[in-house]
Order: sequence, then structure tokens, then C-alpha cells
Amino acid sequence: MTQSFKERRAALIALGLDLTPEMVAGTVSLTAPDIDPAIYDAVAVTKDLSYGAHERHVLDVYAPVAASGAERPVLVYVHGGGFVRGAKDSDQTPYFKNIGSWAVQQGWVAVAINYRLAPEFAYPSGAEDVAAAMTWVIDHIGEYGGDATKVFLCGQSAGSMHVADYVVGHGGYGPHGRALAGAAIVSCLYDVGRATRKDMHLAYWGADVSAWPERGTLGGLIDTDLPLLCTVSEFDEPEFQDHATQFAAEWHARKGGFAPLHLLYSQNHLTPVYAIGSPWDAFGPLLSRFIDANA
Repeated sequence: MTQSFKERRAALIALGLDLTPEMVAGTVSLTAPDIDPAIYDAVAVTKDLSYGAHERHVLDVYAPVAASGAERPVLVYVHGGGFVRGAKDSDQTPYFKNIGSWAVQQGWVAVAINYRLAPEFAYPSGAEDVAAAMTWVIDHIGEYGGDATKVFLCGQSAGSMHVADYVVGHGGYGPHGRALAGAAIVSCLYDVGRATRKDMHLAYWGADVSAWPERGTLGGLIDTDLPLLCTVSEFDEPEFQDHATQFAAEWHARKGGFAPLHLLYSQNHLTPVYAIGSPWDAFGPLLSRFIDANA
């Protein structure tokens, strides 16, 4: 660990809230060196398995080297990237090998997926790709020691919106029914009709902004009985905080009680997933308890 908590918090504040290239690079520099190399021990990674016809329809499976025979809960991770970029892994950074390997250390099997990108592939291609990946998981994850009846989806940013679309847009828990045991949604825009008209949003949700409101997931997530874990970060972009506030308010108005929403202290838009496997991890412990409680 290269910094004290106070020093790291100050460094995050200095990076600002906007997702500029400098902010992203600075966040990588803050988080990558502190990931514990032990999380990679005894992890077998099977890369670039095809789950569909497109070149982006590939996924990686993380499983224990020595299988115990017991079927394990399954974590399926959907990366962010503003709908137009991003990947399941990288040669330049530990992301998202850190998540898959950490998941194995928790006693699970993990899957990290790529999906088709905008503007070539627009709404609802993300949810469609999550559905296709789920089909692959249900059909094949038992070969890697996973339990196809205990699958948890987790997405961050654009990935969280694809996860949310999958949960609410395919009837109940998706086209595969109750195979999905829970969903973790990290920094999501829930009310698409209120989203800013950024180029990346136009690329995915379309130039006809009058159609955007029906593409939101706010009401569907409140109505579902699927276990949810939702987070927003203290240093998230203001738009994500705004949508999280609306989600909590509407949840309370409709259902009573507080939404399944956590504010991640001293985290920015990226660190909930970038810091997994490090001493700065705030999201991983929540996710571990969530899966253990619902598997």
C-alpha cells in the first residue's frame, strides 16, 4: 500500500469528477499498484470463448485451478466504457482480471464479457448481448465448476445499464427466468429520459430523444423482486449521483423503506471496480456479502 487513506482521498479529490483521459489515467495509477498479486494464485483463466456470431461476442472464464467438485456461485461482469469503448481485459492494466481472479478467491466462478459497441450497435444491443452471454453461462458454466442456478450479474457504468436493461426488459429476471439470482448495479443512469445529450448517449440510445424515456429502467427495477445491490460513489459524476438520488426517492415513495443503494465513501466513478483486490476496495466486501446472502 503506497499511500495513507487520507493521502489517497486527497489524490482522488484532485483528479476531479469528470471522466477525462487524465482522470482515468490518474485513477489507474492510484489503484493498479496496490492490487494484491495473491488474488491471481491458483486461478485458471480460459480466454475468448465465443458466445455469439460477432467478434465482440467473447468471454473469459475464471475458475479455481483445483476444482473441489462443489458447484460455485457465478459472477458475470459487464464492463463500462460509455457504450462506445471498453473491454473485459487489458494487456496494459489489471482490469478486469482483478475482478475475475478476486471472485475465485471468494469461492465463486467468474465470467467477464465483451459486447458490441455503439454507434454501430445501438439500444438494446447491450441487453441482447447480456442475454446471449447468459445463455452460454447456463449451458456451459457447469463445465468450469459453476452453478447455473446461482448466477449474479454485475455491471459498472454503461455495463450497469446493460445489466439493468436485461433485468427489466426481458420479462422478470430475463429470458432464462430464475437462473439469475441477483444483480449488482454500479453507477447507473436509471431515468434515460433525463440523461444528458452526450455524444455517447446519442450513439447508443439514438438521435430521437423523444424515445429515450421508455428506455429507462427506474420503474422496472423498483418493481422487480430480484435481489439488487446498487451503488453510487462519493466522487461520481454529478449525473450519476442525481439518478441515484431519484432512484432512492422513488423507491421509498413506491415501496417504503430505503432503496438497496450504497454510497461508496472515498470512491470515484472507476474505483469501485478498479480497486477490487486492493486495500482500498469498498465495493468488493458489499458484493461478497450480497452474493453469500442470495446464493
